[in-house]
Amino acid sequence: MERFESFDGVDIAYQVWGAPGDRPPVVLHHGFIVDATANFVAPGVAGALVAAGRHVIAPDARGHGASGKPHDTARYGEARMARDLGALLDHLDVERADLVGYSMGAVVSAIFAASTPDRVRRLVLSGVGAAVAELGGLDTRAMPPAEVTAVLLTESRPAVEASPAKAFRQLADAVGADRVALAAQVGAAHNTPIGLDKITAPTLVLAGEDDPLAARPEALAAAIPGARWKVVAGDHLTALRSPAYVPALLDFLAAP
Repeated sequence: MERFESFDGVDIAYQVWGAPGDRPPVVLHHGFIVDATANFVAPGVAGALVAAGRHVIAPDARGHGASGKPHDTARYGEARMARDLGALLDHLDVERADLVGYSMGAVVSAIFAASTPDRVRRLVLSGVGAAVAELGGLDTRAMPPAEVTAVLLTESRPAVEASPAKAFRQLADAVGADRVALAAQVGAAHNTPIGLDKITAPTLVLAGEDDPLAARPEALAAAIPGARWKVVAGDHLTALRSPAYVPALLDFLAAP
């Protein structure tokens, strides 16, 4: 685990595997609550990329994993995380990368690819669907932010058990997350239009067929010039472990 200080002083941790090669590195940006290890190492995604000869970089987003965890909502939001991503690439002297984002990380990746299109060679948006195009972020229609915030901050076990967002609290507790920092991110979550039409990188939208947070991936693909989409087995927590996920990712990123 390595780290650097980002643009506003927040400490960002990251991991690196493999060696630089002829192709740009693959940057993996994880989803909400978890970190790079849980999202991409444990399911075998990072290892498969390294075995395919790719140089892989995976940060822990602010508020997550080993990175800094301020409790001020003003220090959060996917747009700030996209700035962290640019700062990381600058820190590592990486001019251009293949970018893979999952869930919250897909929103970060879409913002980064739309705002700095020359820095992204190929783009994979996974664990998301139409909401990124229609709402500018994660699908708050499937899970209202107020429910997530409440279940993260409550100290009442009955309230957790009764919440429709119980799975978010269970996951946060399982990984030992800073729940106040996570609630700050919920309060700052991106919800304004992303200039998806400005994305120039070939793009793959990759979603689990039973994932309510990635409904209608074809609508997101339609909003990005030339993008394609693919559905694999699984829901929001299991799609990364689908037997079809890694082959689809490797095939898409192997293209020139």
